[in-house]
Amino acid sequence: MNRDSKQQVVQDLSVKLAKAKAAFLADYRGLTVDQVNKLRTELRNVGVEYQVVKNTLLRLAAKDTSLECLDSYLQGPTAIAIATEDPVAPAKIMAEFAKTHAKFELKIGALDGKVLSIEDIKALAELPSREVLLAKLLGSLNAPASNMVGVLAAVPRSLVQVLAAIQDKKAA
Repeated sequence: MNRDSKQQVVQDLSVKLAKAKAAFLADYRGLTVDQVNKLRTELRNVGVEYQVVKNTLLRLAAKDTSLECLDSYLQGPTAIAIATEDPVAPAKIMAEFAKTHAKFELKIGALDGKVLSIEDIKALAELPSREVLLAKLLGSLNAPASNMVGVLAAVPRSLVQVLAAIQDKKAA
């Protein structure tokens, strides 16, 4: 790789890292090409980019971004998963992949400029997805309105029942 192509890689990677909400570093040694392609496909399906990068190029690209905190963890073969949308989905995929493939090892992660340990990544992976959390929030916001409608509807219903009981009593 010549100097110009390295500069282009650093520039492209720097743009991606500037947009990233989260990133996860992993050691991919020992995986087959099919296994790496399977992981890459799963991550791509949730809008995450996974690539193998030289540590020096990643270190240069991460300067002045929220992912600069990963600098001290760039040792050995490194693959990075860059999440620009939902950070929970890639954490779930990578944690599950690490469980099923012993040779795949999560190194570290970063979320909004804060370093995530492996335990933090696993805890993040156990969170419900963004859609589920939004649905729960919407349900919580909708519940008081639904309850209010039920209470307001109960008043006329009770009045009708009382009037019907009076009518039955007079008819008998």
